[in-house]
Amino acid sequence: MTYCCGILVREGLVMIADTRTNAGLDNISTFRKLHVFERPGDRVLAIATAGNLSISQSVISLLSEGIENRETGEVETLEAAPTMFRAAQLIGRAIRQVREIDGPNLEQADVKFDVSMLFGGQIGKGPLRLFMIYSAGNFIECSTDAPFLQVGEHKYGKPILDRAVGEKTELYDALKIGLISMDSTMRSNLGVGLPIDFLVLRRDTLVSDVNYRIEPGEPYFHDLRERWSAALRAAHMAIPRPPYEPKRG
Repeated sequence: MTYCCGILVREGLVMIADTRTNAGLDNISTFRKLHVFERPGDRVLAIATAGNLSISQSVISLLSEGIENRETGEVETLEAAPTMFRAAQLIGRAIRQVREIDGPNLEQADVKFDVSMLFGGQIGKGPLRLFMIYSAGNFIECSTDAPFLQVGEHKYGKPILDRAVGEKTELYDALKIGLISMDSTMRSNLGVGLPIDFLVLRRDTLVSDVNYRIEPGEPYFHDLRERWSAALRAAHMAIPRPPYEPKRG
Protein backbone atom coordinates (compact mmCIF):
# COMPACT_ATOMS: atom_id res chain seq x y z
CA MET A 1 0.00 0.00 0.00
CA THR A 2 0.98 3.64 -0.19
CA TYR A 3 -0.38 7.13 0.22
CA CYS A 4 0.49 10.15 -1.90
CA CYS A 5 -1.12 13.57 -2.09
CA GLY A 6 -0.61 16.67 -4.18
CA ILE A 7 -1.88 20.08 -3.09
CA LEU A 8 -2.09 22.96 -5.58
CA VAL A 9 -2.64 26.39 -4.03
CA ARG A 10 -2.24 29.94 -5.28
CA GLU A 11 1.39 30.18 -4.11
CA GLY A 12 2.56 26.82 -5.41
CA LEU A 13 2.54 23.04 -5.22
CA VAL A 14 3.16 20.46 -2.49
CA MET A 15 3.74 16.78 -3.32
CA ILE A 16 4.02 14.18 -0.52
CA ALA A 17 4.56 10.40 -0.67
CA ASP A 18 5.35 7.68 1.83
CA THR A 19 7.92 4.98 1.06
CA ARG A 20 6.47 1.77 2.47
CA THR A 21 5.93 -1.25 0.23
CA ASN A 22 4.07 -4.15 1.78
CA ALA A 23 4.05 -7.60 0.25
CA GLY A 24 2.84 -9.29 3.43
CA LEU A 25 3.29 -8.80 7.16
CA ASP A 26 6.82 -10.21 7.04
CA ASN A 27 7.92 -8.48 3.83
CA ILE A 28 7.93 -4.70 4.35
CA SER A 29 10.43 -2.60 2.43
CA THR A 30 11.21 1.04 1.69
CA PHE A 31 11.20 2.40 -1.85
CA ARG A 32 11.08 5.98 -3.11
CA LYS A 33 7.72 6.81 -4.67
CA LEU A 34 8.22 10.53 -5.25
CA HIS A 35 10.38 11.09 -8.35
CA VAL A 36 11.55 14.61 -9.22
CA PHE A 37 12.79 15.72 -12.64
CA GLU A 38 14.32 19.17 -12.26
CA ARG A 39 16.17 21.49 -14.61
CA PRO A 40 16.38 24.80 -12.71
CA GLY A 41 15.13 27.74 -14.70
CA ASP A 42 13.35 25.50 -17.22
CA ARG A 43 11.15 22.95 -15.42
CA VAL A 44 10.39 21.12 -12.19
CA LEU A 45 8.31 17.94 -12.55
CA ALA A 46 7.27 15.50 -9.82
CA ILE A 47 5.65 12.07 -10.09
CA ALA A 48 4.22 10.27 -7.04
CA THR A 49 3.35 6.63 -7.66
CA ALA A 50 0.93 4.15 -6.11
CA GLY A 51 0.03 0.57 -6.91
CA ASN A 52 2.19 -2.32 -8.08
CA LEU A 53 5.83 -1.35 -7.47
CA SER A 54 7.24 -3.26 -10.45
CA ILE A 55 4.81 -1.50 -12.80
CA SER A 56 5.52 1.98 -11.45
CA GLN A 57 9.28 1.41 -11.57
CA SER A 58 9.01 0.24 -15.18
CA VAL A 59 7.04 3.36 -16.09
CA ILE A 60 9.57 5.67 -14.40
CA SER A 61 12.48 3.89 -16.12
CA LEU A 62 10.74 4.18 -19.47
CA LEU A 63 10.16 7.89 -18.93
CA SER A 64 13.81 8.38 -17.97
CA GLU A 65 15.07 6.59 -21.09
CA GLY A 66 12.49 8.15 -23.43
CA ILE A 67 9.58 6.80 -25.46
CA GLU A 68 9.65 6.44 -29.21
CA ASN A 69 6.85 8.22 -31.05
CA ARG A 70 5.56 5.51 -33.37
CA GLU A 71 4.42 8.09 -35.91
CA THR A 72 7.59 10.19 -36.13
CA GLY A 73 10.26 7.82 -34.78
CA GLU A 74 11.39 10.57 -32.40
CA VAL A 75 12.32 9.64 -28.82
CA GLU A 76 10.31 11.82 -26.45
CA THR A 77 11.30 12.53 -22.83
CA LEU A 78 9.89 14.51 -19.92
CA GLU A 79 12.93 16.78 -20.15
CA ALA A 80 11.85 17.84 -23.66
CA ALA A 81 8.06 17.96 -23.23
CA PRO A 82 6.89 21.44 -24.28
CA THR A 83 3.93 21.66 -21.85
CA MET A 84 2.60 19.97 -18.73
CA PHE A 85 -0.33 18.60 -20.72
CA ARG A 86 1.99 16.99 -23.25
CA ALA A 87 4.10 15.60 -20.40
CA ALA A 88 0.98 14.07 -18.80
CA GLN A 89 0.13 12.49 -22.15
CA LEU A 90 3.65 11.07 -22.32
CA ILE A 91 3.25 9.46 -18.89
CA GLY A 92 -0.05 7.96 -20.02
CA ARG A 93 1.67 6.51 -23.10
CA ALA A 94 4.40 5.04 -20.89
CA ILE A 95 1.78 3.32 -18.71
CA ARG A 96 0.03 1.88 -21.77
CA GLN A 97 3.34 0.68 -23.20
CA VAL A 98 4.22 -1.13 -19.98
CA ARG A 99 0.74 -2.68 -20.03
CA GLU A 100 1.35 -3.93 -23.59
CA ILE A 101 4.63 -5.54 -22.55
CA ASP A 102 3.85 -6.86 -19.07
CA GLY A 103 0.05 -6.99 -18.98
CA PRO A 104 -0.45 -10.46 -20.52
CA ASN A 105 2.10 -12.07 -18.18
CA LEU A 106 0.62 -10.34 -15.15
CA GLU A 107 -2.86 -11.47 -16.15
CA GLN A 108 -1.60 -15.03 -16.57
CA ALA A 109 -0.17 -14.87 -13.05
CA ASP A 110 -3.50 -13.46 -11.79
CA VAL A 111 -1.87 -10.12 -10.88
CA LYS A 112 -3.90 -6.97 -11.49
CA PHE A 113 -2.32 -4.21 -13.57
CA ASP A 114 -2.57 -1.64 -10.80
CA VAL A 115 -0.83 1.73 -10.98
CA SER A 116 -1.85 5.35 -10.48
CA MET A 117 0.22 8.49 -10.38
CA LEU A 118 0.13 12.12 -9.37
CA PHE A 119 2.00 14.38 -11.75
CA GLY A 120 2.65 18.01 -10.92
CA GLY A 121 4.99 20.83 -11.79
CA GLN A 122 5.69 23.67 -14.16
CA ILE A 123 7.43 23.98 -17.53
CA GLY A 124 8.82 27.34 -18.66
CA LYS A 125 6.22 30.10 -18.78
CA GLY A 126 3.36 27.63 -18.74
CA PRO A 127 1.01 27.27 -15.77
CA LEU A 128 1.69 25.25 -12.64
CA ARG A 129 -0.53 22.15 -12.94
CA LEU A 130 -1.39 18.93 -11.11
CA PHE A 131 -2.79 15.74 -12.70
CA MET A 132 -3.93 12.30 -11.57
CA ILE A 133 -3.05 9.60 -14.11
CA TYR A 134 -4.89 6.27 -14.05
CA SER A 135 -3.82 2.74 -14.99
CA ALA A 136 -5.44 3.13 -18.43
CA GLY A 137 -3.19 6.12 -19.14
CA ASN A 138 -6.02 8.66 -19.02
CA PHE A 139 -5.92 11.51 -16.54
CA ILE A 140 -7.79 14.31 -14.78
CA GLU A 141 -6.56 17.71 -13.64
CA CYS A 142 -6.77 19.34 -10.23
CA SER A 143 -9.20 22.28 -10.01
CA THR A 144 -9.55 25.31 -7.75
CA ASP A 145 -12.79 23.86 -6.35
CA ALA A 146 -10.89 20.91 -4.85
CA PRO A 147 -7.21 21.92 -4.87
CA PHE A 148 -5.74 18.51 -4.05
CA LEU A 149 -5.48 15.02 -5.50
CA GLN A 150 -4.65 11.70 -3.81
CA VAL A 151 -3.61 8.20 -4.84
CA GLY A 152 -3.21 5.03 -2.83
CA GLU A 153 -4.76 4.60 0.62
CA HIS A 154 -6.43 8.00 0.53
CA LYS A 155 -9.58 7.66 2.62
CA TYR A 156 -8.01 8.28 6.04
CA GLY A 157 -6.22 11.45 4.99
CA LYS A 158 -8.99 13.00 2.91
CA PRO A 159 -11.15 14.52 5.69
CA ILE A 160 -8.43 16.88 6.90
CA LEU A 161 -7.73 18.02 3.33
CA ASP A 162 -11.45 18.55 2.69
CA ARG A 163 -11.82 20.69 5.80
CA ALA A 164 -8.56 22.64 5.83
CA VAL A 165 -7.23 23.19 2.29
CA GLY A 166 -8.42 25.88 -0.09
CA GLU A 167 -6.97 27.67 -3.09
CA LYS A 168 -5.83 30.57 -0.87
CA THR A 169 -4.11 28.36 1.72
CA GLU A 170 -0.52 29.52 2.21
CA LEU A 171 2.09 27.22 0.71
CA TYR A 172 3.76 25.98 3.90
CA ASP A 173 0.40 25.69 5.65
CA ALA A 174 -0.52 23.37 2.77
CA LEU A 175 2.60 21.34 3.54
CA LYS A 176 1.66 21.17 7.23
CA ILE A 177 -1.88 20.04 6.43
CA GLY A 178 -0.54 17.48 3.96
CA LEU A 179 1.75 16.04 6.65
CA ILE A 180 -1.18 15.85 9.10
CA SER A 181 -3.11 14.02 6.38
CA MET A 182 -0.18 11.61 6.03
CA ASP A 183 -0.02 11.08 9.81
CA SER A 184 -3.77 10.35 9.94
CA THR A 185 -3.28 7.71 7.25
CA MET A 186 -0.27 6.17 8.99
CA ARG A 187 -2.20 5.84 12.26
CA SER A 188 -5.02 3.94 10.55
CA ASN A 189 -3.11 1.82 8.03
CA LEU A 190 0.12 -0.09 8.70
CA GLY A 191 0.72 -0.28 4.95
CA VAL A 192 1.72 3.41 4.96
CA GLY A 193 4.81 4.56 6.82
CA LEU A 194 8.00 6.56 7.18
CA PRO A 195 10.22 7.81 5.62
CA ILE A 196 8.14 10.49 3.88
CA ASP A 197 9.37 12.35 0.80
CA PHE A 198 8.00 15.76 -0.11
CA LEU A 199 8.53 18.52 -2.63
CA VAL A 200 7.55 22.18 -2.31
CA LEU A 201 7.51 24.21 -5.53
CA ARG A 202 6.71 27.92 -5.51
CA ARG A 203 4.81 29.11 -8.57
CA ASP A 204 6.88 30.62 -11.43
CA THR A 205 10.27 30.03 -9.76
CA LEU A 206 11.16 26.91 -11.80
CA VAL A 207 13.33 25.58 -8.98
CA SER A 208 12.22 23.47 -6.02
CA ASP A 209 11.85 25.34 -2.73
CA VAL A 210 12.37 22.12 -0.75
CA ASN A 211 12.99 18.52 -1.81
CA TYR A 212 13.28 16.61 1.46
CA ARG A 213 12.91 13.25 3.23
CA ILE A 214 11.45 12.97 6.74
CA GLU A 215 13.17 10.08 8.49
CA PRO A 216 11.82 8.14 11.49
CA GLY A 217 12.36 10.05 14.72
CA GLU A 218 12.57 13.50 13.15
CA PRO A 219 11.67 16.05 15.88
CA TYR A 220 9.31 18.25 13.82
CA PHE A 221 7.17 15.39 12.53
CA HIS A 222 7.07 13.78 15.98
CA ASP A 223 5.94 17.12 17.45
CA LEU A 224 3.34 17.57 14.71
CA ARG A 225 1.87 14.13 15.48
CA GLU A 226 1.70 14.81 19.22
CA ARG A 227 0.22 18.29 18.80
CA TRP A 228 -2.43 17.07 16.36
CA SER A 229 -3.47 14.24 18.69
CA ALA A 230 -3.67 16.66 21.62
CA ALA A 231 -5.66 19.16 19.54
CA LEU A 232 -8.19 16.48 18.57
CA ARG A 233 -8.60 15.39 22.19
CA ALA A 234 -9.09 18.99 23.32
CA ALA A 235 -11.58 19.66 20.51
CA HIS A 236 -13.80 16.69 21.32
CA MET A 237 -13.69 17.52 25.04
CA ALA A 238 -14.75 21.12 24.28
CA ILE A 239 -17.84 20.01 22.35
CA PRO A 240 -20.91 19.41 24.57
CA ARG A 241 -22.13 15.84 24.86
CA PRO A 242 -25.19 14.88 22.78
CA PRO A 243 -28.41 15.65 24.67
CA TYR A 244 -29.79 12.18 24.10
CA GLU A 245 -28.75 10.39 27.30
CA PRO A 246 -31.87 9.41 29.25
CA LYS A 247 -32.33 10.99 32.65
CA ARG A 248 -32.07 8.51 35.47
CA GLY A 249 -33.81 8.63 38.83
